[in-house]
Amino acid sequence: MIVKKQKKQRPKNLNLFTIRLPVNAMVSIMHRASGVLLFLVQPLLLWALHTSLHSAQGYQQVAIVLKDWPVKLLLSILGWAFLHHFFAGLRHLAMDVHWMTTLQKARFSSRVVLALGAMSTLCWVWVLW
Repeated sequence: MIVKKQKKQRPKNLNLFTIRLPVNAMVSIMHRASGVLLFLVQPLLLWALHTSLHSAQGYQQVAIVLKDWPVKLLLSILGWAFLHHFFAGLRHLAMDVHWMTTLQKARFSSRVVLALGAMSTLCWVWVLW
């Protein structure tokens, strides 16, 4: 007689908002999300650079557009994305050369990345607005 093995009925939590991720995971996910955001907005930024360098009228048009508050808000978000991506990238490089070998050091470096990103973004927003 063949005995069929039963699968364990484990609970499934499909609501991603109820899962509490560690700070390391949050920094890693935010690093990827900021990279995607920067990649997607790159054509728009290159177009604005091209327009501003093409002629004096183009420069004036871009300068006028950059004074609007929705554009400043977008630039503030992009500033955060760049700064977070930069500091998290440095953290990942440090992890690649085995500078943070313990979980405690990795958690600390994640908090440092979040703090540096927040402080740098505040400085960027202060200058921008």
